[in-house]
Amino acid sequence: MTSTQARTHTSDDSDPGDVELHARNVDFDLSASPLHWIPNHPVSSNMITVLNLLLPEGERWFVQTFNEALPLVKDEKLATDMRGFVGQEAMHAEAHDKAVHEWLTGRGVDPSGYLTQMEWIFRRVLGPREGQTPEAAQKHLVERLWLIAAIEHYTAFLGDFALNCTWSENGADPNMTDMFVWHGAEEVEHRSVAHEVAAYFGDSHLRRGRAMSLALPFLLILLVRGFRFINSQDPTFSEMTVRARYRTYVRDYFAESRSGMFPKIGRMIVSTATYFRPGFHPSEIGDTAQAVAYLATSPGARRAG
Repeated sequence: MTSTQARTHTSDDSDPGDVELHARNVDFDLSASPLHWIPNHPVSSNMITVLNLLLPEGERWFVQTFNEALPLVKDEKLATDMRGFVGQEAMHAEAHDKAVHEWLTGRGVDPSGYLTQMEWIFRRVLGPREGQTPEAAQKHLVERLWLIAAIEHYTAFLGDFALNCTWSENGADPNMTDMFVWHGAEEVEHRSVAHEVAAYFGDSHLRRGRAMSLALPFLLILLVRGFRFINSQDPTFSEMTVRARYRTYVRDYFAESRSGMFPKIGRMIVSTATYFRPGFHPSEIGDTAQAVAYLATSPGARRAG
């Protein structure tokens, strides 16, 4: 099996070579960051902020599932990549937890209802099942690993977007921007690991397709639900009529995606389609050198270093 460390992808001659995955200590000061952290763009601000609510439980689920699979992996290079992935995802969960409980709560948004739903989904619905036979437990583990690989396809896509977006050009809060771009850069850095792990346990187009058919609607439903949850407590939207609210969502989404503040639907469709192309590998997404360069200069990482 080819290790993820040997399959980095860059768009120029600045290939950093083998990249050893490791968790980075970070410290993001969000005390002065406003709820609408991209000025005059509440739709993009709140939609991206949903990730603060969704990610912590999801990434803890990644960690739990990988720790369950690690003792079964005999490829030491892949196991090393898995440990690096686990460390990075655990740090992501911690950083976004802080953003939820200290920053979002301080901006008048009570996250408890949505967080309870995320706990139920990732711990009860998607967690390990008790009372299974060893064969059934192994099958369920492989299904979860492929679902993680499908979800990581989108986190890599979003990570590449974050590294190349126009938030800063539109006056976005530098600390919130740094947190999301740091996270996105690490998603690009470890973008191949989940795929390699799932393939190690058994690759097939059926498993890929089944996982993706679940991952895409699953993520869209949770993102839209989180967006509506935040907006129900944001006076900018909660005081609008329903018709005015949805008109604003549609108008601002298309305008802001065209200006590079939010991914375009077309790009997401193309990214989904490439997942099914014969020979596709996640290393084709993003630029390792760009991600590593940002991680070396991230203010939040340097502050904690």
